[in-house]
Amino acid sequence: MCYGLNDEKALAMARAGRAGTSRRTLLRGAALGALGAGALATGVATAPAAQASPHHGRGRARVPKDRISIQLYTVRDALNGEPGFDESLRRIADYGYPRVEQALGFFGRTARELRSFYRELGIRATSSHNDISADEEALETKLGDARELGQSYINVPWLSSEDADDWRRWAERMNHEAERARRFGLRYGYHNHAHEFTTDLGGGLTPWEILTSELDPRLVHLEIDIYWAVTGGIESGDGVDDPERFTIDVIRSAPQRVRQYHVKDRDPETGDMADPGTGMIDFPRIFRAHRVEEYIVENDTPDVTPLHSADVGYSYLRNLSC
Repeated sequence: MCYGLNDEKALAMARAGRAGTSRRTLLRGAALGALGAGALATGVATAPAAQASPHHGRGRARVPKDRISIQLYTVRDALNGEPGFDESLRRIADYGYPRVEQALGFFGRTARELRSFYRELGIRATSSHNDISADEEALETKLGDARELGQSYINVPWLSSEDADDWRRWAERMNHEAERARRFGLRYGYHNHAHEFTTDLGGGLTPWEILTSELDPRLVHLEIDIYWAVTGGIESGDGVDDPERFTIDVIRSAPQRVRQYHVKDRDPETGDMADPGTGMIDFPRIFRAHRVEEYIVENDTPDVTPLHSADVGYSYLRNLSC
C-alpha cells in the first residue's frame, strides 16, 4: 500500500471526500521540494514547494454519480483469477458503479450476452479500450461489438514510436476509424500516457504535438489520463513546479475536446500509481477547470487488491467536493 497506508485508512480517506488534505499537502510539498532539487541539478527551474501546495475541496459541486466508471484493466487479476469475472462485476456494481470501461475481452460471452449480464447488475459498458484495427473487417467487428454493448465511446489506449511518420500515419488511420465510428453512433478517442509529452521526435517535436495537430477535432476526442499527464509534465520539466497547471494547459490547448478522464493518483515519494485520493494530485483543481462526461477510476498497480482499489476509487469520486 502506498506510503504505509493500510486498506482501512485508504478507504476512510476516500470516503472523507477531501483525500486526506493535510497529509496530502505535506507529502506534496516534500515531493515537489525534492523534484525542485533534482530540477535545479539538471538546470530546470521550479517554484518553491510552498507555492505549489494545493487547496482542496473548494466549491460545492460534486462529480455526478452517474458519470463515475472504472477501467476494468484495474481489476484484471480479479477477473482472471479469484473471485472471477462474474463475481468481480457483481462487487463493482455493489460498490455503486453505474458504468464500466471495457478491456480484456468479453470473458466467454458475446457482446449481446455481456450487455444482458451487465443489465442484470444495473451497470452499463459505456466505453472501451481497443487498438487500431488491422483491416476494415476487424474495424467493422470492433465497432459492431461496441454498438451491441451500448457504448458511447471507444478509445485507442496506447501507441508508441520514436518515428514522427508513425504518429502521422496513426493519426490518419484514427481519423478514418473515427469517421466510421460516428456512423455506428460512437465517439472515438485517444488515451494518453506520459511519453507523448516526453519523446523528442526531432527538433523538440513531440507525439502530442503531432496528434493534436492532425487528429480531426470534429471526429476524435481525448480521454486524458490525469496520472500520465501529470507524470509527463514532471518528467519533461515543463510541469515540474505545477503538474496540475501543466495538465490543465494540456486540456485547454488541445483542439480536440476532452470528454473523459482516467482518474488515478500519484505517490508523492516514488512517482508510482496510487488509488484515487491517496496521492499527491489535486483532482478538484483539475475538475473545476474542465468537467467531462465520464470520470473513470483506474490503477494499473492496485495498492492492496484490485477490488479494494475499485472500492476506494468509487468512494473518493462519490464523496469529492470540487
